[in-house]
Amino acid sequence: MNTIDDAALIEALRQQMTKSVARQVAAAGNLANVDTPNYKAVEPTFSDALKGQLAMAATKPGHINPNDTAKPQVREIKDAVARRDGNTVELDRELLSMSRAGGDFAAAQTALAAKFKLVRYAISESK
Repeated sequence: MNTIDDAALIEALRQQMTKSVARQVAAAGNLANVDTPNYKAVEPTFSDALKGQLAMAATKPGHINPNDTAKPQVREIKDAVARRDGNTVELDRELLSMSRAGGDFAAAQTALAAKFKLVRYAISESK
């Protein structure tokens, strides 16, 4: 039977919230530059951070340190079509990205709040 411990669950929720924030920051930056000529829209990429986390987990099993996580990098959106001024920001795509990221963040936040509520309940009932 495979069980998930509390630390792993909290770490997964933290990572989800971090990814959501990175997606919102990238979309906000794109929206801020919607009228900038030759601006290329960007999106966060988490593949390097994931590889680093997997390598760390292989060398230090059970080790969780929030300071060890790599910051997500951004890359230019490959399939973006440039307008006449060379700008590749699409307003609809960025607003949708921000909405999805906000929903993902809210879901992770709700799950984390529920977990802490259970912990508070367990502490108060043990007295």
